[in-house]
Amino acid sequence: MKKIKVVHYINQFFAGIGGEEKADMKPEFRNEIVGPGSALQKQFGEEAEIIGTVICGDSYLNENVEDATKEILEMVKSAKPDLFIAGPAFNAGRYGVAAGTVAKAVQEELGIPVVTAMYIENPGADMYKKDLHIISTSNSAAGMRKAIKPLAKLALKLAKNETIGSPAEEGYLERGIRKNYFAEKIGAERAVDMLVNKLKGEEFTTEYPMPVFDNVEPGAAIKDLSKAKIALVTSGGMVPTGNPERIEASSAQRYGKYELDNMGETAHGGFDPTYANNNPNVVVPTDALKELEAEGVIGSIHPFYYSTTGNGTSVKNSKAFAAEFTKELVAAGVDGVILTST
Repeated sequence: MKKIKVVHYINQFFAGIGGEEKADMKPEFRNEIVGPGSALQKQFGEEAEIIGTVICGDSYLNENVEDATKEILEMVKSAKPDLFIAGPAFNAGRYGVAAGTVAKAVQEELGIPVVTAMYIENPGADMYKKDLHIISTSNSAAGMRKAIKPLAKLALKLAKNETIGSPAEEGYLERGIRKNYFAEKIGAERAVDMLVNKLKGEEFTTEYPMPVFDNVEPGAAIKDLSKAKIALVTSGGMVPTGNPERIEASSAQRYGKYELDNMGETAHGGFDPTYANNNPNVVVPTDALKELEAEGVIGSIHPFYYSTTGNGTSVKNSKAFAAEFTKELVAAGVDGVILTST
């Protein structure tokens, strides 16, 4: 039997090249199995073989999407694989976005089956789950062993053009796609069964799950704004010149705390930075806030601003950032925060 030829995509970290200091490496192709590819190959057995590995730094791809994707497509095309696998990326935001970006491009431009894997809160999952089959993983590489088995299984089924089961059966994230099928019981009987189980306090699975929204209770209104201390927080990526904290252009893993008079440029990779770099106040409106302070509309301004980039940044990371710096804001007696974006 002819083996299925596979090309595997991973980032610089899982290739063993380095961490953040090597995140700017350009795409390269190796005619060998690298990193987690060994575990994938073991799961494939004699059905498939990894004929090459594409490696690219997360920062390089996210900051040079068009050029990097084009270069990687040429590498994959030259290898002539039957199947393309990216990741697993787990909860690494930039890696997840990169894996999804490359996988989608391969699927659309080269017309071969693709599959990737990542944590449900990875921004790449939200961006690409409707376009790709994404195996659901844990939030860290500690779950590598559990991720590889369903990833390899689904990949082989896609390559062999076999019928793909439901997300619950195959382990991939829900894609919002509905398919007709013949059930053993009619809808009325299934509905009654679910109702009875619910009334008895027993488990049941709905056939029409409702969306879950994160409800945030609003804070109490500021009673006297003229005496309030106001702080500025932004997801617009404004930082001092040189970006000393090396905040990522997308899928941020960190934030920075800076003095209000130390705004030099934006690190944000999701919009044209020209106007923000020429006048940082369009992102962090210090000038307008100082006018309000002078007029007595507000009491005072917190001397520091907090900044990160919001594009592609996971909800988990955003909550973690806020949990840290809000303690400082409360300790400093801040009464209100103006959150700016782009």
